[in-house]
Amino acid sequence: MPKITIDDIDYHTEDLTENGQAQLASLQFLEGQMQKIRREMAVYQTAQVAYAQALKAEIAKAGLEPLKSKIASE
Repeated sequence: MPKITIDDIDYHTEDLTENGQAQLASLQFLEGQMQKIRREMAVYQTAQVAYAQALKAEIAKAGLEPLKSKIASE
């Protein structure tokens, strides 16, 4: 028997009403979509780190110096 756990309480999914089954299907769909977005975010964050490292290397290669802050010059 398939079950679902809500607030640490188990329920048999086949005991759900038709509307309950529809709500469960919607919940499962959303959880899948959210997992997909989390995986995409991991890819984007990895790319962000790589681009930042590449930019730092390019700045060092070009010999650019950091700008002096106003506070340091006062």
